[in-house]
Amino acid sequence: MSDQIKFIVDSLNKEPFRKNYNLITFDSLEPMQLLQVLSDVLAEIDPKQLVDLREEMPEQTAKRMLSLLGILKYKPSGNATDMSTFRQGLVIGSKPVIYPVLHWLLQRTNELKKRAYLARFLIKLEVPSEFLQDETVADTNKQYEELMEAFKTLHKEYEQLKASGFSTAEIRKDISAMEEEKDQLIKRVEHLKKRVETAQNYQWMLKIARQLRVEKEREEYLAQQKQEQKNQLFYAVQRLQRVQNQLKSMRQAAADAKPEIETGFLHVGQAALKLPTSGLMKRLEEEIKFNLYMVTEKFPKELENKKKELHFLQKVVSEPAMGHSDLHELESKINEINTEINQLIEKKMMRNEPIEGKLSLYRQQASIISRKKEAKAEELQEAKEKLASLEREASLKRNQTREFDGTEVLKGDEFKRYVSKLRSKSTVFKKKHQIIAELKAEFGLLQRTEELLKQRHENIQQQLQTMEEKKGISGYSYTQEELERVSALKSEVDEMKGRTLDDMSEMVKKLNSLVSEKKSALASVIKELRQLRQKCQELTQECDEKKSQYDSCAAGLESNRSKLEQEVRRLREECLQEESRYHYTNCMIKNLEVQLRRATDEMKAYISSDQQEKRKAIRQYTKNIAEQENLGKKLREKQKVVRESHGPNMKQAKMWRDLQQLMECKKQCFLKQQSQTSIGQVIQEGGEDRLIL
Repeated sequence: MSDQIKFIVDSLNKEPFRKNYNLITFDSLEPMQLLQVLSDVLAEIDPKQLVDLREEMPEQTAKRMLSLLGILKYKPSGNATDMSTFRQGLVIGSKPVIYPVLHWLLQRTNELKKRAYLARFLIKLEVPSEFLQDETVADTNKQYEELMEAFKTLHKEYEQLKASGFSTAEIRKDISAMEEEKDQLIKRVEHLKKRVETAQNYQWMLKIARQLRVEKEREEYLAQQKQEQKNQLFYAVQRLQRVQNQLKSMRQAAADAKPEIETGFLHVGQAALKLPTSGLMKRLEEEIKFNLYMVTEKFPKELENKKKELHFLQKVVSEPAMGHSDLHELESKINEINTEINQLIEKKMMRNEPIEGKLSLYRQQASIISRKKEAKAEELQEAKEKLASLEREASLKRNQTREFDGTEVLKGDEFKRYVSKLRSKSTVFKKKHQIIAELKAEFGLLQRTEELLKQRHENIQQQLQTMEEKKGISGYSYTQEELERVSALKSEVDEMKGRTLDDMSEMVKKLNSLVSEKKSALASVIKELRQLRQKCQELTQECDEKKSQYDSCAAGLESNRSKLEQEVRRLREECLQEESRYHYTNCMIKNLEVQLRRATDEMKAYISSDQQEKRKAIRQYTKNIAEQENLGKKLREKQKVVRESHGPNMKQAKMWRDLQQLMECKKQCFLKQQSQTSIGQVIQEGGEDRLIL
């Protein structure tokens, strides 16, 4: 136990706690202070545990510490094997309970930090099976599990990387090597581009390669979509199986239901017999009606809908992938069908059949009632599931309380008495808390008065010193106080000397006798120790010699190793360069082979007697190209002549258009003059000019 306390004190005095304890002060800590020390150690492992225990209830403290110790997998030992005694000792701050916990925590702090960090992400939340039947909850739970697995793999990779010991120098070397490879690849790509650009149909081949890449990406996307649809189909099948199992279990429960449930009232009498049995029968009839409705109406409809949905999904999966044209066709069909439906509805409204209108009213009412019935059935089913889950949760809580406390859950009057006791305790606690607050306030006032009195005392001492200096007796009061204190101490020491002189003489006699006994007992051991010291000196000399030899050998091997590493690195670089040169020459040879094959094919086509083969020859195309080039030259010369004569010709054309416009204007004027002379004539009568129309 002493070694344990010593280890705890040494660990608490180090970083990051720096408590400055010794064995006596640590052992004299009060239970509340000891619990605060335990809470500080737990806060170092998990920062969420940083709490001041004066502001927390004892039950909450015990619950918080027990939950964290359970996560850290602490197993009580010694007297704390029983969970109830361990919890009680933890609440009251018992030293036999807390010392082993502190020793266990301080021994493996780094390991426990890692475990607490991982526990935040790897403690799985238990979701009841009733909630997992919902598709969204099931998908969320699956996503949660996948994220947890991803976190595990990432953490393992992180630990492996930490343990692998990669240095920044090696990473920089790798980066520089990768950059060199990148430059080489860029140069190679540019070289290949220059070589390919001279080939025929360069743009067409690039277009075909781009289309191939796009189609491959589309193929991958379609494969992924197909896999997602398969997963959805699998989830739908699983959900269908769950619904079928529920239906089967409900049918069995309905078949095995017996009316012997509430027969405990039979011993009371005939009057008491009627009410419970009638209530039981009524409740059983309601349950039977509900189960019949669920089995005959609701579940078959849901099953049929699920089958239709499954059939539709299978049909969608079996069909090939649809393009934009197929989607446009389907949209056009949907629009046509919608127009037909609207036309039929208009025709039906035009007929205005009264019998059908009455039936539609009744049908509407029946559909409303059926929907209400379905809604109420769903609410009842949800309420039953909720009740079952609450009952299970209550049973789990009862079992947990039995495991922790070993006592049953209080019910009825006992619980009321317990609540009243708690209320009385809470009132007492509030009163005590108020008293503590008052004491704290009073302590603050007293502390302030103490500070004021100290300041006043210091001022008075300063005034006294100034007065002593003025009078020429500086230090008189201090020396007087010291003399009084020394005289008092001397008197006390004299009294103690008088009391303890006899005890000291007896102690000296006892110590002398013990020393003589120990000397006689240690004589043989001292002789052996001398021999062992000589051996130790010889061994240390031999160890120093061997160590110097080892250091010299290790230095030589290290220098050889560095030389070999440099040579290996140089050879690897040469190997990489030769490999790149080899691949480059291989590519050049393949290109030359292709060109040679083309040349042989051209010679065969040119020499062959078949006219069609001759037409395929490149020389035939070269003739055509030469003819077209000659034609292009002639056209360019003609274009040059046209460009040179374009300006004068445009001026001449403009002058011609102006001439045409002028002649047209003259023509119009001439025609207008002729028309005026033909329309009217001038008649002179009696010296007056008149115009007759």
